[in-house]
Amino acid sequence: MAESPFINPKLPVLWHGGDYNPEQWPPEIWDEDMRLMAEARFRVATLGVFSWVSLQPKEGQYEFDWLDGVIERLTASDRYFILATPSAAPPAWMSRKYPETLRTGSDGVRRKHGNRVNYNLNSPVYQEKCREIARRLAERYGAHPRLLAWHVSNEYSGNADYSDLSAAAFRLWLQRKFGDLDSLNRAYWTPFWGHTYGDWEEIDPPGGPYGETAIQGLTVDWKRFTTDATVEFMLNEAAPLREISPEVPITTNLMGAYPPLNYRKLAPHIDFVSWDSYPDFGQVPIGHHDWIKTSFKHDLMRSLKPDRPWLLMEMAPGASNWQPFMTPKRPGVHLFESLQAVAHGADGVQYFQWRASRGSQEQLHAAVVGHNGGAKARMFQEVAEVGRRLDELEVVGKRSESRVAVVFDWENLWAIDAACGPIQGDKGYYETCVAHYAAFWKAGIGVDLVGMDDDLSRYSLLIAPMAYSVGQSFAQRVEAFVAGGGTMLTTYLSGWTDENSLVFEGGFLAPWKEMLGIWSEELDVLRGGATVAFSNGATAGPFCELVHADEAEVLATYSDEFYVGRPAMTVNRHGRGKAYYVAARVNQEFLDGFLPQLAREAGVEPVYEGDLPRGVTAQRRGDRLFFLNPTEQTVKIEGETLGPYGVLVR
Repeated sequence: MAESPFINPKLPVLWHGGDYNPEQWPPEIWDEDMRLMAEARFRVATLGVFSWVSLQPKEGQYEFDWLDGVIERLTASDRYFILATPSAAPPAWMSRKYPETLRTGSDGVRRKHGNRVNYNLNSPVYQEKCREIARRLAERYGAHPRLLAWHVSNEYSGNADYSDLSAAAFRLWLQRKFGDLDSLNRAYWTPFWGHTYGDWEEIDPPGGPYGETAIQGLTVDWKRFTTDATVEFMLNEAAPLREISPEVPITTNLMGAYPPLNYRKLAPHIDFVSWDSYPDFGQVPIGHHDWIKTSFKHDLMRSLKPDRPWLLMEMAPGASNWQPFMTPKRPGVHLFESLQAVAHGADGVQYFQWRASRGSQEQLHAAVVGHNGGAKARMFQEVAEVGRRLDELEVVGKRSESRVAVVFDWENLWAIDAACGPIQGDKGYYETCVAHYAAFWKAGIGVDLVGMDDDLSRYSLLIAPMAYSVGQSFAQRVEAFVAGGGTMLTTYLSGWTDENSLVFEGGFLAPWKEMLGIWSEELDVLRGGATVAFSNGATAGPFCELVHADEAEVLATYSDEFYVGRPAMTVNRHGRGKAYYVAARVNQEFLDGFLPQLAREAGVEPVYEGDLPRGVTAQRRGDRLFFLNPTEQTVKIEGETLGPYGVLVR
């Protein structure tokens, strides 16, 4: 499709809408919905996400009349629609007739029909059925003047399938990657524990209660395979949409920093990013860190396609019923949450769902039209207020520009957590990336979230915490970035293994020893919340790496433990740039002071020249400046009073 500054130039404004499931209701309710959508200032309805059985109640039998009626009503009331392919919810007749389309779990047991995303994405039968329903939808609606976008499937889960079909596909994937078994055995270091493979058929999917868990490279490759299989599955669904309606943009709704899938592999194949944001607002008042994590995810999603607009496809207008506690949003929170997304580049705000379902799994999930009160309810009125504010903002098509990048890489996350040590399970990679991001967020410095395969040339400062699994390409591009004048910071647990989870010959930090001017000897892991002090006032734990400075300048030393006096922070000049190393997981307060200072030294200034009140952040979007107050306090900024959860746009 042709490039545009908008998601779709048919509607060059900020979109306001949400998931609409009219198949759950009789036509007289549809007419009432059109009236209420006008009150809520809805412009867009997303249709068909879970509608497969309503569109195809039996094999070979299609029923589109009801959907025609809904689209006619939307069109007559001057609304637009996004149309989904329904692969997230296959009909029961299909599961019964074609059981191979159902997902097999890691326990080797084929699942029964029900729930959702319960399919085998590697099943040729299921792929053909998905392609056919997508073709039918494209042929009937692809040229409709009110169709804004295709919504391919729903929230791809990364729930891997362990059927014989998928195991065979995985073996083929491994053969394409390695070429021969000798290369695979070397890359996986299989002689350890006598796990050497002599035939491709000996390799089974890892994990689960009975599968291989001792070969980290195999575990990470299984996750890579699952991502690649998901991409192929998505392309299979999208093919008839591209063929029949090439000018209609395509997306699929992502889920932020969701661990099982590498979204950077999906992003090149969609025209714009959309994602579903569901923070847990169970804490009252809402924790400041929760807002930072939401901003992190917005910037992560935006950074997948930094030169294209993105859409907040789903959020809850109130409490989500699948959170631990259904705590309603306090007054003002919903508007703040919506404008926060816009400040970080969203060209629209949408909800799940329009009208609350009377029964089934999400009957208690918040909806724009709830079970009680209709248009008089507080939730409905707050949604309408969002619509009014979106109509007033003139930011559609404007982009966010950043010269600071924080590396958050899914494959690195998988490799760290697959490692047996230095602690078991979650090593805190995501939270560590958020902590570094938070320091810039608090200072009003824009940040992109990049992967190890991304272009680094647009940035002045690169932050790569816990860059554990480093491929040759990334290692070389980082070295060139620093040599060319960039500033880079990395930390403990960086440069330990290659992309196959093999420790580097030459030890930890081997790819960057010259650039950093140090070498790493060992790692201490403190227990029970213990910390050590740095000579510059920072505190750190649980990870404390012991390094030696060869060429690097020592900025701080350890003040505790048997490594007292050893380097804790270093900097090394390399070419025209600088490379910093922080050897331990330092406290947030230290990062909040140090990282903005590092940005200024790299020539990056905050988007706002004045002093921000405590807890308030500033985000620039195009020529507009957003001041966001995610606190319970009233503050003064730019001569204006900004109340709790207030947003000021200049």
